[in-house]
Amino acid sequence: MAIIRWDPYRDMITLRDRMNRLFEDMGSQKTEDKDLIPGAWAPSVDIYETENEVVLAAEIPGVDEKDVEIKVEDNNLTLRGERKFEKETKEENYHRIERSYGSFFRSFALPSYIDQDRIEAEHENGVLKIRMPKRAELRPRKVRILKPVAAPAEKPKK
Repeated sequence: MAIIRWDPYRDMITLRDRMNRLFEDMGSQKTEDKDLIPGAWAPSVDIYETENEVVLAAEIPGVDEKDVEIKVEDNNLTLRGERKFEKETKEENYHRIERSYGSFFRSFALPSYIDQDRIEAEHENGVLKIRMPKRAELRPRKVRILKPVAAPAEKPKK
């Protein structure tokens, strides 16, 4: 077993780094006085690529599609919207409120091979799918390896 010299400063630096991360995480959440819960939220997204397109799937349950704006500008896809709090029950009757409400904003840089004029979106079962087709001329294609053509044999000289 190796003997390790105790360094009290290393423990203090580790503690300081953890505290800094904690405060950075808390500070990164924007606070707004919106409905019952202060704070902004951002929907979770999955981004995957197929042979012909890139697909972004965002979880936005409880958000009406008329409250969502999708914009493509300067090779950026911007997703903006709002989940509204339905005040069916009086605020004092709630025991717990854990879902986030208010506006959200996400922005994604688009690859250069996306055909921005053909981007489509669909909203079903709380999932917004944005399909971004690749440009045909930039899609990967297979290149065949040709066999070399044998040069005609020379006739022997007499």
